[in-house]
Amino acid sequence: MKRSCIALSLLAAFASASAGADPLLTGFGGDRGFGDRVMAPNDDSYSSQLTLPFRINFFGNAYSNYWVNNNGNISFSGPLSTYSPSLFPISSAAMIAPFWADVDTRNQTSNLPSPFANNVYLANPDSKTLVVTWDTVGYYNQHNDKQNTFQLVLKDQSSATGHAGDFDMEFRYGQLQWTTGDASGGAGGLGGRAAVAGWNAGAETNSYSLVGSGTQNVLGLASDSNVGTDGVWRFHVRSEELPGSAPYNPVLPGNVDDGSAGWVFENMPVGTGTPIWIDPVVATGYDYAISNGPLVNGVTLLPGVGDGRYDIWLMEDGQWKLFAGGVAGGEHFEFGKSVDKFRVTGIEVDAAINPASPIAFSTGLWFDSVGNATVTQTALTVSAVPEPATYGMLAAGLAVLGFAARRRRG
Repeated sequence: MKRSCIALSLLAAFASASAGADPLLTGFGGDRGFGDRVMAPNDDSYSSQLTLPFRINFFGNAYSNYWVNNNGNISFSGPLSTYSPSLFPISSAAMIAPFWADVDTRNQTSNLPSPFANNVYLANPDSKTLVVTWDTVGYYNQHNDKQNTFQLVLKDQSSATGHAGDFDMEFRYGQLQWTTGDASGGAGGLGGRAAVAGWNAGAETNSYSLVGSGTQNVLGLASDSNVGTDGVWRFHVRSEELPGSAPYNPVLPGNVDDGSAGWVFENMPVGTGTPIWIDPVVATGYDYAISNGPLVNGVTLLPGVGDGRYDIWLMEDGQWKLFAGGVAGGEHFEFGKSVDKFRVTGIEVDAAINPASPIAFSTGLWFDSVGNATVTQTALTVSAVPEPATYGMLAAGLAVLGFAARRRRG
């Protein structure tokens, strides 16, 4: 029987960034240090057609031009004036949206910290970077009692990957105080059809709404992160790999918390012969549970972490029973049967996998059939994990980067 492999990605991101660091990029000149104002104060308007500093491959669609839209996004097939957001995917526009909502920049007087705030700025600090900043913007209808500041950063990665069009996108949030304009069912900047953050490439597998999108919880993007710095979210776009098809471009979980309840990857399309990479949190072991869909009949564990050996446990009569000890990382291990849950232990503390750092453990789950699987991976933690001096040792496993969505821990 053919089996499919769903793999949980290695996160070898460095944890040197401070959770309290300023997430906004600045120093680009102009009125506020964010570059040049890209449009006059307006409601529902947009810039002229602009040229990207580098050509991008947006999940199979190549773009050289774009529009900056007042309502918290950039678009590629034409300008976008739609003010009430929708969860992705949508069919109407290819866009990248750090905060799609009804931005209104017409009120240039009340409550502003600077006479040049409540504007949208554009900077191209070099040939490999694009920065768009929505600075202290208000909401419809001309309200400034609450203000949002956020950025979209695109970075050319074609030299690093060797593939033209590869790029990273970053969503950076300085402050988020409102979610909804008056015309979207909001009152006082809240309620109604709340803001959506993410991207839409025109197909469900190539579109993604960040956690909290469409709800008031979207304000939490300013205090959460998937890279260890509050307010900073980074994602890889690679021309040859769609989300979930590579460890540096994983499907992110649908919940953002401290990981104690496990990361949930819901209703993922899975098949045979190819892995789907998803991004969890890590400690000294994991419980894996399949709540619906195909069952698991084998596993491939990450090599190069600690001694590279692990213990596998299966549930029997309501108890965890050791099924195999000393299983080698990097080798496919068969269970001999299909199961809906199993446990992996044996990740050494001195391997420096710290659950308080943005590091995750890569696991290949082999399924027994085609379908849609919902997988929960719950970290097994210890009371004290030494702070690692370096995370370079983790790169020995797969030598790739990924990013796990999680809340900062105290």
